[in-house]
Amino acid sequence: MNNEEETPETPRGPEHRLRKELPQERPADADAPGAVEEAAGPEEPEAALTGRQRLAQGLWPPRVSRAQLIVALLLFGLGFGLAVQVASNSDSGSALRGARQEDLVRILDELDDRTQRLQDEKQGLEDQRSELENSSDRAEEARKQTAEKEKQLGILAGTVAAQGPGITMTIQDTKGTVQADMLLDAIQELRAAGAEAIQVNGVRVVASTYLSDSGKSVSVDGNKITQPYRFQVIGKPQDLEPALNIPGGVVQTLEKEQATVAVERSTKIVVDALRAAEQPDYARSSSQ
Repeated sequence: MNNEEETPETPRGPEHRLRKELPQERPADADAPGAVEEAAGPEEPEAALTGRQRLAQGLWPPRVSRAQLIVALLLFGLGFGLAVQVASNSDSGSALRGARQEDLVRILDELDDRTQRLQDEKQGLEDQRSELENSSDRAEEARKQTAEKEKQLGILAGTVAAQGPGITMTIQDTKGTVQADMLLDAIQELRAAGAEAIQVNGVRVVASTYLSDSGKSVSVDGNKITQPYRFQVIGKPQDLEPALNIPGGVVQTLEKEQATVAVERSTKIVVDALRAAEQPDYARSSSQ
């Protein structure tokens, strides 16, 4: 009876207790390299990227902030402005880059002469002021200076005839290629060189003078003139003639149009074409 009631049980020896305390054994292949590769299977495409591909992903698409974009636009504008300025300086100096040494020396002399003329004019005005301040009869001295100034203004306005040293420039235009703007450039160059009175084919040139094309000829203040175009100019011949002959200047431009230009210096040039004195419609003296 006692043998039937006993249930079979495993002996509880020291080995049984040791097995319960130890962790459950892992399969032998759990630490194998293949297992790791299977676990990392979903990340395989990213690990397969090359270094160049990862660099490209980091650079594109670019991540630009608003401040960086504004700085880039400002730098672009600054660079563009500098490029335009350099190009413009290169164009302005191209005419002189191929000039001969004697031409460059003449241009420098002309600039020095212009500076000297301005200084002389300034000194003359200062002398007039001193005479007015130191004269015992200031009223009489003022009248003399006013009369002299009136003559000078009359010459500039074309209401008074003038004579003095200067040059005569004759332009032969047999091809009919010389246009009004070319003659206007000549007048402007002469004025810049110190011309005090100019007459073109019997027409007095003043501050309001305009030139226009009229068929194969040119009109000056509405007066049609034909070639040869003859400029009579009063001024310092040593300044006027070099100003016309600078490289890329008036003479070279006209000669490119197959015109013939002759410049002659003279100790006496007469400019006797007169303009009627015009009364301004609106302007009045501020001293009234």
